[in-house]
Amino acid sequence: MQIWVGLGNPGAEYALHRHNVGFMAVDAIAEVHGFGPWKKQFQGWLAPGRIGPDKVLLLKPATFMNESGRSIGEALRFYKFGEDALTIFHDELDLAAFKVKVKTGGGNAGHNGLRSADAHIGNAFRRVRIGIDHPGHKDRVTGHVLGNYAKSELDPLAAMLGAIAAEAPLLAARDDVRFMNEVSRRLV
Repeated sequence: MQIWVGLGNPGAEYALHRHNVGFMAVDAIAEVHGFGPWKKQFQGWLAPGRIGPDKVLLLKPATFMNESGRSIGEALRFYKFGEDALTIFHDELDLAAFKVKVKTGGGNAGHNGLRSADAHIGNAFRRVRIGIDHPGHKDRVTGHVLGNYAKSELDPLAAMLGAIAAEAPLLAARDDVRFMNEVSRRLV
């Protein structure tokens, strides 16, 4: 069994923020793969389901981004899982918009949700890094990250989320390289 966590901020006013693309990714996976209803659990929302033969729990922390690690740590402790069972979907400034990369371990690059996860469980988990592009200057980062996707970005966003959900069986099988290749191929 695996736990896949989407990072974001709870509330309708944050729904289309770039910072919420992790929530968007797990929502797309839940919809495409017919996961059960979301239930309030572990200071967040949990949806159980299967992706191919693999049992996966989807989690969206309701603690706001800066405290995501509390929710994640609670779920991992409850199921007695280590970091190897965890995959976190999050926005990534250092990737071009709509590019998707997977890596295990590493730093948090100033991402408050990853910083919180690191503090609560360590940093050896798998990350699905979803590019949101850098606005060009550090003074514009907060407004960019906490800004809504532009109308012109909604179609590429939907295509990327659809590709992530469609190729999720490869991620569940831990074939990260093929997952990245197939998502990229779908977006050409």
